[in-house]
Amino acid sequence: MSLSTHVLDAAKGLPAVGVGVRLERRAADGGWAPLAEARTDADGRIRDWDAEPGAGIHRLVFDTAGLSEFYPEVAVAFTVTDPEGHVHVPLLISPFAYSTYRGS
Repeated sequence: MSLSTHVLDAAKGLPAVGVGVRLERRAADGGWAPLAEARTDADGRIRDWDAEPGAGIHRLVFDTAGLSEFYPEVAVAFTVTDPEGHVHVPLLISPFAYSTYRGS
């Protein structure tokens, strides 16, 4: 399964460069197990991770402290059903709001 993300600073209308993002997997006990960490590139994207997420429930935890004075971090949980497919999870962030969706 491949996973990518994109962070857009909606207040500036620009990609958010250098945002730390943590990839986690839901453990059997309901907690979260860290899989990998990365930072967005010059286009606000992370295309490659040091881990294969596989099927199951995962989340991306975005360090948004420099982009929002209200949301120091944003956690987006999602389910992977096709371990051979691709999942794209973008984040649009502004000082007092954020949105996400399943991208392509």
